[in-house]
Parts: sequence; structure tokens; C-alpha cells
Amino acid sequence: MVGFVLTGHGEFAPGLASALDLFAGPQENFDVVPFDVRRAGEYPHLISAAIATMREHTDGVLVMCDLIGGTPYYQSMTASAMMPDVRVVAGANLPMVIETVFTRNADTSATTDSLATVALDAGKSGVESRLIS
Repeated sequence: MVGFVLTGHGEFAPGLASALDLFAGPQENFDVVPFDVRRAGEYPHLISAAIATMREHTDGVLVMCDLIGGTPYYQSMTASAMMPDVRVVAGANLPMVIETVFTRNADTSATTDSLATVALDAGKSGVESRLIS
């Protein structure tokens, strides 16, 4: 089974995880690592440890973070650079997290690559604009 690490600035990751709990309940092999600028010096160790620990207990890890270019993204990329079967996906939103979790739970043989594809597709299709006149 692929594990998940959800990260982002401030309360983004805990908030997204809280919303996920409403839809899907608590998740196995799912960790949340928020980035708090007041403790920025600790973050590289926290995210690295979370990814490494999750990798030890799963077949792979999908890290979902809030945005490309931010500290959570760069630190996740750095921490996972030498680990096999770890993918980082940026631009996390609730549709992405829900669909990826449901897919992983329905298909325990899913890989990090297949779940990264699900995450990207669900994240994109979960964003829309409509004009109501």
C-alpha cells in the first residue's frame, strides 16, 4: 500500500486532512506535516522524517503539498530525492486528496506513479468556474 504525506503552509494540511476525515474517516498510512514559519528551522527534519518513516512502512509514498515553489515543496523534493518510490505532487486540493485516497483504498496494489496520475487528474478536474446569470 502507498502511504501519503500531506504538507503545506500554516494550517493548510491539517485543514485539508480534517475535511478528508469528514468524507472518508481516518486514513491508514496518512501523515500530516504542516509548515510553520515560526519553526522553519525544524521543518526540513520533520518532513524528511515523515517521508522516511512512511516509506519504511509502505510500498511507496505520495507527498501532496500546497504549491510549487514553496518551502514544503522544495523540502519534500530534497527529502525524497534519494528514496525509491516517492513522488511529490504540488497543488493539492480537496478533490485531489479525496480521489487519490479512495483510489488507493480500493486498489491496494496501486503504485506511486499511478496514484500521482490520479492526483493530478483529480486536482485539475476539481477546479472550475461558472458564470451564473
